Amino acid sequence: MMALTERQPQSEKKAARARPMSAKAVVVLCATSFFVGLLLSGRMTLLMPPPSGSVGAASSGHGSRLSLFSDDCEHRHKLDEGNPNDIMNEVSRTHQAIQSLDKSVSSLEMELAVERAKQNGGLGAAVPSKRGRRPPRAFVVIGINTAFSSKKRRDSLRDTWVPRGERLRRLEEEKGVVVRFVIGHSATPGGALDRAIDVEDAETRDFMRLDHVEGYHELSSKTRTYFTAAVATWDADFYVKVDDDVHVNLGMLTSRLARYRTRPRVYVGCMKSGPVLSQKGVKYHEPEYWKFGDEGNRYFRHATGQIYAISKDLASYISINQPILHRFANEDVSLGAWLIGLEVEHVDDRSLCCATPPDCEWKKQAGNVCAASFDWSCSGICKSVDRMRAIHSACGEGDGAVSNNFAAAAAA
Repeated sequence: MMALTERQPQSEKKAARARPMSAKAVVVLCATSFFVGLLLSGRMTLLMPPPSGSVGAASSGHGSRLSLFSDDCEHRHKLDEGNPNDIMNEVSRTHQAIQSLDKSVSSLEMELAVERAKQNGGLGAAVPSKRGRRPPRAFVVIGINTAFSSKKRRDSLRDTWVPRGERLRRLEEEKGVVVRFVIGHSATPGGALDRAIDVEDAETRDFMRLDHVEGYHELSSKTRTYFTAAVATWDADFYVKVDDDVHVNLGMLTSRLARYRTRPRVYVGCMKSGPVLSQKGVKYHEPEYWKFGDEGNRYFRHATGQIYAISKDLASYISINQPILHRFANEDVSLGAWLIGLEVEHVDDRSLCCATPPDCEWKKQAGNVCAASFDWSCSGICKSVDRMRAIHSACGEGDGAVSNNFAAAAAA
Protein backbone atom coordinates (compact mmCIF):
# COMPACT_ATOMS: atom_id res chain seq x y z
CA MET A 1 0.00 0.00 0.00
CA MET A 2 2.87 2.36 0.89
CA ALA A 3 4.58 1.64 -2.46
CA LEU A 4 1.35 2.30 -4.29
CA THR A 5 0.89 5.74 -2.71
CA GLU A 6 4.54 6.63 -3.43
CA ARG A 7 4.23 5.81 -7.13
CA GLN A 8 0.92 7.56 -7.61
CA PRO A 9 2.26 11.16 -7.79
CA GLN A 10 4.83 10.11 -10.39
CA SER A 11 2.15 8.56 -12.63
CA GLU A 12 0.02 11.69 -12.25
CA LYS A 13 2.97 13.89 -13.31
CA LYS A 14 3.55 11.75 -16.40
CA ALA A 15 -0.11 11.94 -17.27
CA ALA A 16 -0.08 15.70 -16.83
CA ARG A 17 2.91 16.07 -19.13
CA ALA A 18 1.45 13.80 -21.78
CA ARG A 19 -2.03 15.43 -21.84
CA PRO A 20 -2.32 17.54 -25.04
CA MET A 21 -4.20 20.84 -25.20
CA SER A 22 -7.83 20.22 -26.06
CA ALA A 23 -9.46 21.71 -29.14
CA LYS A 24 -11.83 23.68 -26.92
CA ALA A 25 -8.87 25.23 -25.08
CA VAL A 26 -7.27 26.21 -28.41
CA VAL A 27 -10.49 27.92 -29.53
CA VAL A 28 -10.80 29.79 -26.22
CA LEU A 29 -7.14 30.88 -26.48
CA CYS A 30 -7.66 32.09 -30.05
CA ALA A 31 -10.81 34.01 -29.15
CA THR A 32 -9.15 35.63 -26.16
CA SER A 33 -6.09 36.65 -28.22
CA PHE A 34 -8.35 38.01 -30.95
CA PHE A 35 -10.41 40.24 -28.66
CA VAL A 36 -7.35 41.43 -26.74
CA GLY A 37 -5.74 42.34 -30.06
CA LEU A 38 -8.83 44.30 -31.07
CA LEU A 39 -8.85 46.20 -27.78
CA LEU A 40 -5.14 47.05 -28.03
CA SER A 41 -5.29 48.19 -31.65
CA GLY A 42 -8.40 50.31 -31.14
CA ARG A 43 -10.39 48.42 -33.75
CA MET A 44 -13.46 47.54 -31.70
CA THR A 45 -15.49 49.30 -34.39
CA LEU A 46 -15.38 46.00 -36.29
CA LEU A 47 -17.70 44.51 -33.68
CA MET A 48 -20.18 47.42 -33.57
CA PRO A 49 -23.54 46.88 -35.31
CA PRO A 50 -23.67 48.48 -38.75
CA PRO A 51 -25.78 51.60 -39.28
CA SER A 52 -29.30 51.20 -40.53
CA GLY A 53 -29.07 50.46 -44.19
CA SER A 54 -28.78 47.56 -46.47
CA VAL A 55 -29.05 44.14 -44.90
CA GLY A 56 -26.59 42.88 -47.45
CA ALA A 57 -23.92 45.24 -46.15
CA ALA A 58 -24.49 44.07 -42.58
CA SER A 59 -24.35 40.48 -43.69
CA SER A 60 -21.16 41.12 -45.62
CA GLY A 61 -19.53 42.84 -42.63
CA HIS A 62 -20.56 39.98 -40.35
CA GLY A 63 -19.09 37.48 -42.81
CA SER A 64 -15.79 39.37 -43.05
CA ARG A 65 -15.51 39.46 -39.25
CA LEU A 66 -16.11 35.72 -39.05
CA SER A 67 -13.52 35.19 -41.78
CA LEU A 68 -10.98 37.35 -39.96
CA PHE A 69 -11.63 35.52 -36.71
CA SER A 70 -11.42 32.13 -38.41
CA ASP A 71 -8.18 32.97 -40.24
CA ASP A 72 -6.55 34.25 -37.06
CA CYS A 73 -7.49 31.17 -35.07
CA GLU A 74 -6.47 28.85 -37.87
CA HIS A 75 -3.07 30.55 -38.15
CA ARG A 76 -2.48 30.31 -34.38
CA HIS A 77 -3.68 26.71 -34.33
CA LYS A 78 -1.23 25.82 -37.09
CA LEU A 79 1.61 27.46 -35.13
CA ASP A 80 0.58 25.52 -32.01
CA GLU A 81 0.58 22.21 -33.84
CA GLY A 82 3.34 22.95 -36.34
CA ASN A 83 7.05 22.32 -36.40
CA PRO A 84 9.11 24.39 -33.91
CA ASN A 85 11.18 25.59 -36.88
CA ASP A 86 8.07 27.22 -38.36
CA ILE A 87 7.54 29.15 -35.14
CA MET A 88 11.17 30.26 -35.08
CA ASN A 89 10.92 31.36 -38.73
CA GLU A 90 7.82 33.37 -37.86
CA VAL A 91 9.65 35.04 -34.98
CA SER A 92 12.68 35.74 -37.21
CA ARG A 93 10.53 37.33 -39.91
CA THR A 94 8.78 39.50 -37.34
CA HIS A 95 12.14 40.57 -35.90
CA GLN A 96 13.44 41.47 -39.37
CA ALA A 97 10.28 43.46 -40.11
CA ILE A 98 10.70 45.44 -36.88
CA GLN A 99 14.37 46.15 -37.71
CA SER A 100 13.42 47.27 -41.22
CA LEU A 101 10.72 49.58 -39.85
CA ASP A 102 13.16 51.00 -37.30
CA LYS A 103 15.68 51.75 -40.05
CA SER A 104 13.01 53.35 -42.25
CA VAL A 105 11.92 55.64 -39.42
CA SER A 106 15.55 56.50 -38.63
CA SER A 107 16.28 57.30 -42.28
CA LEU A 108 13.19 59.49 -42.60
CA GLU A 109 14.13 61.41 -39.46
CA MET A 110 17.63 62.00 -40.81
CA GLU A 111 16.32 63.08 -44.22
CA LEU A 112 14.04 65.62 -42.56
CA ALA A 113 16.93 66.87 -40.45
CA VAL A 114 19.16 67.20 -43.53
CA GLU A 115 16.51 69.23 -45.34
CA ARG A 116 16.06 71.52 -42.34
CA ALA A 117 19.84 71.97 -42.10
CA LYS A 118 20.04 72.83 -45.81
CA GLN A 119 17.28 75.42 -45.47
CA ASN A 120 18.93 76.95 -42.41
CA GLY A 121 22.42 76.87 -43.88
CA GLY A 122 23.54 74.34 -41.27
CA LEU A 123 25.54 71.92 -43.42
CA GLY A 124 28.63 74.07 -43.11
CA ALA A 125 30.26 72.98 -46.38
CA ALA A 126 29.76 73.52 -50.06
CA VAL A 127 28.16 70.39 -51.49
CA PRO A 128 26.85 69.66 -54.98
CA SER A 129 23.08 69.78 -55.05
CA LYS A 130 20.24 70.38 -57.45
CA ARG A 131 17.28 72.05 -55.82
CA GLY A 132 14.08 70.06 -56.05
CA ARG A 133 15.82 66.88 -57.22
CA ARG A 134 16.69 63.89 -55.08
CA PRO A 135 20.21 62.48 -55.49
CA PRO A 136 20.45 59.18 -57.42
CA ARG A 137 19.96 55.96 -55.48
CA ALA A 138 22.89 53.65 -54.73
CA PHE A 139 23.62 50.73 -52.47
CA VAL A 140 27.07 51.84 -51.40
CA VAL A 141 29.41 54.75 -52.08
CA ILE A 142 33.08 53.79 -51.73
CA GLY A 143 35.34 56.80 -51.32
CA ILE A 144 39.04 56.07 -51.77
CA ASN A 145 41.10 58.60 -49.83
CA THR A 146 43.99 59.77 -52.00
CA ALA A 147 46.52 62.62 -52.30
CA PHE A 148 48.12 64.67 -55.09
CA SER A 149 51.32 62.62 -54.91
CA SER A 150 49.54 59.24 -55.14
CA LYS A 151 48.92 58.84 -58.88
CA LYS A 152 50.92 55.60 -59.02
CA ARG A 153 48.81 54.21 -56.16
CA ARG A 154 45.62 55.15 -58.00
CA ASP A 155 46.84 53.48 -61.18
CA SER A 156 47.72 50.32 -59.23
CA LEU A 157 44.12 50.15 -58.00
CA ARG A 158 42.72 50.81 -61.49
CA ASP A 159 44.84 47.91 -62.73
CA THR A 160 43.38 45.58 -60.07
CA TRP A 161 40.13 46.08 -58.14
CA VAL A 162 38.85 49.51 -59.25
CA PRO A 163 36.96 49.21 -62.57
CA ARG A 164 37.74 51.58 -65.42
CA GLY A 165 35.54 53.39 -67.93
CA GLU A 166 32.42 51.52 -69.01
CA ARG A 167 32.83 48.84 -66.33
CA LEU A 168 32.83 51.54 -63.64
CA ARG A 169 29.69 53.13 -65.09
CA ARG A 170 27.87 49.79 -65.34
CA LEU A 171 28.83 48.86 -61.78
CA GLU A 172 27.22 52.07 -60.61
CA GLU A 173 24.09 51.91 -62.77
CA GLU A 174 23.37 48.16 -62.55
CA LYS A 175 24.57 47.30 -59.03
CA GLY A 176 24.40 50.62 -57.22
CA VAL A 177 28.10 50.42 -56.29
CA VAL A 178 29.78 53.82 -56.64
CA VAL A 179 33.61 53.97 -56.50
CA ARG A 180 35.46 57.30 -56.48
CA PHE A 181 38.91 58.62 -55.58
CA VAL A 182 38.32 61.40 -53.04
CA ILE A 183 40.53 64.49 -53.10
CA GLY A 184 40.30 68.17 -52.20
CA HIS A 185 42.28 71.06 -53.62
CA SER A 186 45.70 72.54 -52.93
CA ALA A 187 46.40 75.58 -50.79
CA THR A 188 46.54 77.56 -54.03
CA PRO A 189 43.39 76.49 -55.94
CA GLY A 190 43.95 76.26 -59.66
CA GLY A 191 47.67 75.61 -59.28
CA ALA A 192 49.78 72.88 -60.88
CA LEU A 193 48.60 70.17 -58.48
CA ASP A 194 44.93 70.89 -59.16
CA ARG A 195 45.48 71.06 -62.91
CA ALA A 196 47.17 67.64 -62.84
CA ILE A 197 44.07 66.16 -61.16
CA ASP A 198 41.88 67.92 -63.75
CA VAL A 199 43.78 66.18 -66.55
CA GLU A 200 43.65 62.78 -64.81
CA ASP A 201 39.94 63.11 -64.04
CA ALA A 202 39.14 64.06 -67.64
CA GLU A 203 40.65 60.73 -68.69
CA THR A 204 39.33 58.43 -65.94
CA ARG A 205 36.13 60.13 -64.68
CA ASP A 206 36.56 58.47 -61.29
CA PHE A 207 37.22 61.40 -58.91
CA MET A 208 35.11 63.05 -56.25
CA ARG A 209 36.39 66.59 -55.69
CA LEU A 210 35.89 68.17 -52.28
CA ASP A 211 35.86 71.75 -51.08
CA HIS A 212 38.75 70.96 -48.75
CA VAL A 213 42.44 71.91 -48.51
CA GLU A 214 44.56 68.75 -48.73
CA GLY A 215 47.03 67.95 -45.94
CA TYR A 216 47.95 64.92 -43.82
CA HIS A 217 46.97 66.66 -40.59
CA GLU A 218 43.58 67.56 -42.06
CA LEU A 219 42.28 64.02 -42.52
CA SER A 220 39.55 64.43 -39.88
CA SER A 221 38.25 67.52 -41.68
CA LYS A 222 38.46 65.69 -45.00
CA THR A 223 36.44 62.80 -43.60
CA ARG A 224 33.70 65.13 -42.39
CA THR A 225 33.58 66.88 -45.75
CA TYR A 226 33.57 63.58 -47.66
CA PHE A 227 30.51 62.23 -45.83
CA THR A 228 28.72 65.56 -46.20
CA ALA A 229 29.35 65.70 -49.95
CA ALA A 230 28.61 61.99 -50.47
CA VAL A 231 25.22 62.22 -48.74
CA ALA A 232 24.32 65.23 -50.89
CA THR A 233 25.46 63.51 -54.10
CA TRP A 234 24.12 59.95 -53.67
CA ASP A 235 21.23 58.51 -51.67
CA ALA A 236 22.99 55.31 -50.55
CA ASP A 237 22.46 52.68 -47.88
CA PHE A 238 26.14 52.73 -46.89
CA TYR A 239 29.13 55.03 -47.23
CA VAL A 240 32.64 53.54 -47.13
CA LYS A 241 35.98 55.24 -46.63
CA VAL A 242 39.10 53.29 -47.68
CA ASP A 243 42.75 54.27 -48.14
CA ASP A 244 44.44 54.03 -51.54
CA ASP A 245 46.97 51.44 -50.32
CA VAL A 246 44.39 48.78 -49.37
CA HIS A 247 43.25 45.82 -51.48
CA VAL A 248 39.46 45.40 -51.62
CA ASN A 249 37.23 42.67 -53.02
CA LEU A 250 34.13 44.64 -54.04
CA GLY A 251 31.86 41.58 -54.22
CA MET A 252 32.72 40.40 -50.74
CA LEU A 253 32.49 43.93 -49.32
CA THR A 254 29.02 44.54 -50.76
CA SER A 255 27.73 41.12 -49.68
CA ARG A 256 28.88 41.69 -46.10
CA LEU A 257 27.31 45.14 -45.96
CA ALA A 258 24.06 43.73 -47.37
CA ARG A 259 23.68 41.70 -44.16
CA TYR A 260 23.10 44.93 -42.24
CA ARG A 261 20.90 46.66 -44.80
CA THR A 262 17.76 46.57 -42.64
CA ARG A 263 19.48 47.68 -39.43
CA PRO A 264 19.60 51.33 -38.35
CA ARG A 265 22.75 53.21 -37.33
CA VAL A 266 25.40 50.64 -38.28
CA TYR A 267 29.17 51.23 -37.99
CA VAL A 268 31.20 48.43 -39.64
CA GLY A 269 34.95 47.90 -39.45
CA CYS A 270 37.77 46.21 -37.59
CA MET A 271 37.24 47.56 -34.10
CA LYS A 272 40.32 48.34 -32.00
CA SER A 273 41.35 50.26 -28.90
CA GLY A 274 44.93 51.48 -29.18
CA PRO A 275 47.01 53.41 -26.64
CA VAL A 276 46.73 57.19 -26.39
CA LEU A 277 50.23 58.44 -27.25
CA SER A 278 51.17 61.55 -25.29
CA GLN A 279 54.85 61.74 -26.32
CA LYS A 280 55.56 64.47 -28.86
CA GLY A 281 57.30 63.48 -32.06
CA VAL A 282 55.98 59.89 -32.23
CA LYS A 283 53.67 58.69 -34.97
CA TYR A 284 49.97 59.04 -34.09
CA HIS A 285 50.77 61.49 -31.27
CA GLU A 286 47.57 62.74 -29.62
CA PRO A 287 47.94 66.41 -28.56
CA GLU A 288 44.70 66.18 -26.57
CA TYR A 289 45.78 63.07 -24.69
CA TRP A 290 44.66 64.59 -21.37
CA LYS A 291 41.02 64.29 -22.48
CA PHE A 292 41.31 60.51 -22.37
CA GLY A 293 42.28 60.30 -18.70
CA ASP A 294 45.55 59.45 -17.04
CA GLU A 295 48.72 58.63 -18.93
CA GLY A 296 48.70 55.08 -20.28
CA ASN A 297 44.97 55.03 -21.03
CA ARG A 298 43.54 53.63 -24.23
CA TYR A 299 41.09 55.02 -26.76
CA PHE A 300 37.46 53.96 -26.81
CA ARG A 301 36.58 51.20 -29.26
CA HIS A 302 36.56 52.42 -32.88
CA ALA A 303 37.16 51.09 -36.40
CA THR A 304 40.68 51.15 -37.76
CA GLY A 305 41.11 53.88 -40.36
CA GLN A 306 42.22 51.78 -43.35
CA ILE A 307 38.60 50.93 -44.21
CA TYR A 308 35.22 51.28 -42.53
CA ALA A 309 31.56 51.76 -43.45
CA ILE A 310 28.67 53.66 -41.89
CA SER A 311 24.97 53.51 -42.71
CA LYS A 312 23.06 56.36 -44.32
CA ASP A 313 21.55 57.69 -41.09
CA LEU A 314 25.00 58.05 -39.49
CA ALA A 315 26.45 59.74 -42.58
CA SER A 316 23.48 62.13 -42.52
CA TYR A 317 24.15 62.83 -38.84
CA ILE A 318 27.74 63.80 -39.66
CA SER A 319 26.51 65.92 -42.57
CA ILE A 320 24.09 67.84 -40.35
CA ASN A 321 26.42 68.35 -37.41
CA GLN A 322 29.82 68.52 -39.06
CA PRO A 323 30.52 72.17 -38.15
CA ILE A 324 30.50 71.26 -34.44
CA LEU A 325 32.07 67.77 -34.58
CA HIS A 326 35.42 67.86 -32.79
CA ARG A 327 38.51 66.74 -34.69
CA PHE A 328 41.19 64.73 -32.94
CA ALA A 329 44.66 64.23 -34.42
CA ASN A 330 43.78 60.80 -35.83
CA GLU A 331 40.91 60.52 -38.31
CA ASP A 332 39.68 57.09 -37.18
CA VAL A 333 39.56 58.28 -33.56
CA SER A 334 37.59 61.34 -34.66
CA LEU A 335 34.95 59.22 -36.39
CA GLY A 336 34.68 56.95 -33.36
CA ALA A 337 34.27 60.00 -31.12
CA TRP A 338 31.44 61.36 -33.30
CA LEU A 339 29.52 58.09 -32.95
CA ILE A 340 30.40 56.93 -29.43
CA GLY A 341 27.56 58.82 -27.75
CA LEU A 342 24.86 57.67 -30.19
CA GLU A 343 22.70 54.55 -30.31
CA VAL A 344 25.01 52.85 -32.81
CA GLU A 345 25.60 49.18 -33.58
CA HIS A 346 29.36 48.60 -33.72
CA VAL A 347 30.08 45.64 -36.04
CA ASP A 348 33.56 44.15 -35.65
CA ASP A 349 34.10 42.52 -39.07
CA ARG A 350 37.55 40.94 -39.26
CA SER A 351 37.11 40.24 -42.97
CA LEU A 352 37.89 43.93 -43.46
CA CYS A 353 41.40 43.63 -42.03
CA CYS A 354 43.01 40.47 -43.39
CA ALA A 355 46.76 40.48 -43.76
CA THR A 356 48.43 40.27 -47.16
CA PRO A 357 49.58 36.89 -48.55
CA PRO A 358 49.91 34.28 -47.32
CA ASP A 359 47.07 35.14 -44.88
CA CYS A 360 44.42 36.32 -47.37
CA GLU A 361 45.52 33.65 -49.86
CA TRP A 362 45.02 30.82 -47.35
CA LYS A 363 41.61 32.19 -46.40
CA LYS A 364 40.61 32.35 -50.06
CA GLN A 365 41.67 28.72 -50.57
CA ALA A 366 39.55 27.79 -47.53
CA GLY A 367 36.52 29.50 -49.07
CA ASN A 368 36.66 32.62 -46.87
CA VAL A 369 37.53 35.38 -49.31
CA CYS A 370 38.57 38.58 -47.51
CA ALA A 371 36.76 41.86 -48.08
CA ALA A 372 39.95 43.89 -47.57
CA SER A 373 43.65 43.19 -47.00
CA PHE A 374 46.61 45.28 -45.84
CA ASP A 375 49.71 45.17 -43.63
CA TRP A 376 49.21 46.38 -40.07
CA SER A 377 52.89 47.29 -39.81
CA CYS A 378 52.51 49.86 -42.62
CA SER A 379 48.91 50.92 -41.89
CA GLY A 380 48.27 49.81 -45.46
CA ILE A 381 50.01 47.56 -47.95
CA CYS A 382 53.76 47.98 -47.67
CA LYS A 383 55.11 49.14 -51.07
CA SER A 384 51.58 48.91 -52.43
CA VAL A 385 52.43 50.16 -55.94
CA ASP A 386 54.85 47.26 -56.46
CA ARG A 387 52.77 44.57 -54.71
CA MET A 388 49.12 45.36 -55.48
CA ARG A 389 48.93 43.28 -58.66
CA ALA A 390 50.46 40.19 -56.97
CA ILE A 391 48.12 40.54 -53.99
CA HIS A 392 45.14 40.86 -56.31
CA SER A 393 46.21 37.73 -58.16
CA ALA A 394 46.58 35.75 -54.92
CA CYS A 395 43.60 37.10 -52.96
CA GLY A 396 41.22 38.59 -55.53
CA GLU A 397 37.72 37.17 -55.83
CA GLY A 398 37.62 37.02 -59.65
CA ASP A 399 35.40 38.61 -62.28
CA GLY A 400 31.66 38.60 -61.72
CA ALA A 401 31.98 38.39 -57.94
CA VAL A 402 30.07 41.63 -57.37
CA SER A 403 27.03 40.31 -59.22
CA ASN A 404 27.16 36.84 -57.68
CA ASN A 405 27.84 37.87 -54.08
CA PHE A 406 25.38 40.75 -54.10
CA ALA A 407 22.62 38.57 -55.55
CA ALA A 408 23.29 35.85 -52.94
CA ALA A 409 23.21 38.37 -50.11
CA ALA A 410 19.97 39.92 -51.38
CA ALA A 411 18.33 36.48 -51.61
CA ALA A 412 19.38 35.65 -48.04
